[in-house]
Amino acid sequence: MANPLTGVKDAVFRWFEPASIAFILIVWSLLPPDLASNPMTIFWAGIATKAVILALEFVHERHAGWRLNRRELLTDLFYVVLAYTVVQYANDHVTDAGLLALKQSLGIATPGLMNLPVAVQALLIVFIIELGQYWLHRGMHNWRPLWLLHAPHHHITQLNALKGVVGNPLELFLVFASVVALFDFSLPALFCAGHLLTAITCFAHANVRFNPPAWYAHIFTTIAHHSLHHSVAYEDTRCNYANALILLDRLFGTFRTGETDTVGQDGRRRLSIREQMLFPVLPEINGARSSAGQII
Repeated sequence: MANPLTGVKDAVFRWFEPASIAFILIVWSLLPPDLASNPMTIFWAGIATKAVILALEFVHERHAGWRLNRRELLTDLFYVVLAYTVVQYANDHVTDAGLLALKQSLGIATPGLMNLPVAVQALLIVFIIELGQYWLHRGMHNWRPLWLLHAPHHHITQLNALKGVVGNPLELFLVFASVVALFDFSLPALFCAGHLLTAITCFAHANVRFNPPAWYAHIFTTIAHHSLHHSVAYEDTRCNYANALILLDRLFGTFRTGETDTVGQDGRRRLSIREQMLFPVLPEINGARSSAGQII
């Protein structure tokens, strides 16, 4: 006799992703303005989302080879802290500050956006960010200088909910950047969009046996889509570039179906944190040291 709990579990992991998207949109739409505009709200919402999705990896694991261990967890936490502090600070004080100054000097104003419902604004923000990130990501796989920045992220040898922020800091700075500061979106909508992107990108890296409905997988990036992007063969990585909206890959002809449980680059060589930091200049360093037989 079939275990009824199995059916419940299958239903939970089928609908968890779309339900989470709906939940985030509804909650940010209903939060009191003071709470919805408080930076600590999005900070703790992001942390809680990562923690919940990471916990699900121990409930319904996708691949045993991606099982989290102490070394991977400590490494990933280092990058989470880096992303939430140094990279976010640089984005706020360089990218966004520069765009706000440009916006003011050019007299760009879109006040009508603030009159839209928070959920509608948030979805527009996600689309704007993802459209830019799609082309940036595609460029990273087709132009060597950008690939050297991005390649450390592809040297991860397992996927989990925290892996989305593992990479060279310069790449993370580019990934965090967007032109959204040129538009007059409300702060709650910006936070809601950030929460959505955090959830979707965590889903797309998580070692969880999610099985979302076809309509969800047609629009949003899933772990199956993104695992294929992390294939070991470099040419096989040149697909499924969208971090959150796989629909963009479908529209621009870079979508591929399938999944893999074997990820990494250079024979699946795992990079240390030091190697991740130095990777963009390693060819020059190794070239200078090759005569002495010392290769990093």
